[in-house]
Formats: sequence, C-alpha cells, structure tokens
Amino acid sequence: MALLFSLPPPSSPSSSSPSFSSHCFSISLSSGHQSGRRIRFLPVAATTTTHNRQHSIPLDKSSLAVAEASEEDQLWAAACLRVRSFYDFQDSSYGIHERIAGKRKGFKRVSCINATLPLSQLSSSANDLCAACKFTSNGEDRVVVGTLDLNRCLWLPEEIAGTKPEGIEAGFGRAYLSNVCVARELHRNGLGYDIVTKSKIVAEEWGITDLYVHVAVGNEPAKNLYMKSGFIHENDEPAWQARFLDRPRRILLWIGLPCTNEL
Repeated sequence: MALLFSLPPPSSPSSSSPSFSSHCFSISLSSGHQSGRRIRFLPVAATTTTHNRQHSIPLDKSSLAVAEASEEDQLWAAACLRVRSFYDFQDSSYGIHERIAGKRKGFKRVSCINATLPLSQLSSSANDLCAACKFTSNGEDRVVVGTLDLNRCLWLPEEIAGTKPEGIEAGFGRAYLSNVCVARELHRNGLGYDIVTKSKIVAEEWGITDLYVHVAVGNEPAKNLYMKSGFIHENDEPAWQARFLDRPRRILLWIGLPCTNEL
C-alpha cells in the first residue's frame, strides 16, 4: 500500500512552514478506513519550505523505529503529519479523501517510510502531535514523527528529471524522495537524517542505483540535510519553468547507490 498525494486546487494559500518537503502527492488508502471524509490540500512548493526555529523537544531515540509502513492506521498517521507540516489545516473544516490503493501510472513502486516513537514518550510534551499522528500497532500506541515517500520512477510530475542511469535500466534503477517532513516540535533531533538514511537502505534493496531529491534553491536546512546524507548537485530547474509553475526555483540532488538486489 502506498501514499500518493492528489492535490485539488486550494481556496487559499498555506501559512505553514514545513521543513524538508520535496514534492507532494496524494494519499491512497483502502476504502474501509474513515469512509466518506474528504480533504482539500494546497500543494507545497519545495522552494518555500523553511526550517522551523521554534524550541525543539529533545528525544531519547532508543525507542525510535524507522521502517516502511504497510498498515492503514500508520499510513493515515503519516498522511496527517504531512497535512500538519505542509498545509494550513483545520480538522473541523477538512477531511481525508480516500481511494482504494493502486499503482500510480508511471511509478514502478512507491513506499512510505516513517520514523515512529511510543506515545508514552511524547504525550506530556507534544499533545497536538500525539492527537493528530497517533496509530496503534501490535497493541502499542505510537506516533509518526517523520515521514517520506520513496518512488521508483523516471520522473516526478512537474519536476526536472534525473539523468542516471541511462537506457533501458533507467525505469528500474532510478528513484526519487518526496513528501519529506519531520514534526516541527522535534526538529534538530536528526530525524530527517534517520528517515533519509533508511530510504537509501530500502532503495538499495530494490536495486536502485541512482537516488534523487528536489529541493528549493533557498532551503538551506534541507540542502544541508541531503548533502550530509551524501547527495550532490546534479541540475537546476530552469527559471522559465519555475515562473510558469508560479513557484520558487528548485535544484536536483543525486546520490549513487550500490546495487545489492535484483532489479
């Protein structure tokens, strides 16, 4: 099951300040969960995202789990964290639009990778986060505190495409990170680095040789995160494309990965 973001036109601009967004898709859940609710999102331009400088809650990461998500409750919690990070969202006036999970055209494979912590570790210091992003797994209440999507595909919609690998292997060996975010209360705890590191491990298991991420030209915290993770500059979005899409310009970062599994 995958998280895919389908973004209808918004009625007003977002006022939120997410940290590490790359690109936004739509959530796709099986039809039995929270049926009938709908949500309208505003797509976040990666170049407008900034690092939130508010006070950060220090963490004991001994109970942190970073893994691919498959259970609906956890996917739902991840979607709520993304909404909370990327959009000006009020639960009283919005809902989640659900569809039966399926494969997005042009995408070979998509995985949601989450960082989660026990609810008991956060409940006294981050009530809003716990209420919005909680899920239950194997009888334990946990909270999604960081999330991203790993997408095996040739390109992301409305983004410049990577150039590696070339030829017939490109569709199987190339992947992109998207929807990268960390709960604002928990910035500066290395959670962004943790989920990006896990995404590289999963990508290697898929046989990905070339991993990409788009980031805003002016988003220094995000660029620092990715470069700390080993990414280097490959390309710049043309200024005309950014103007046409009415967004700040982006750059494309790349990292080469060892192929440890079959394509």
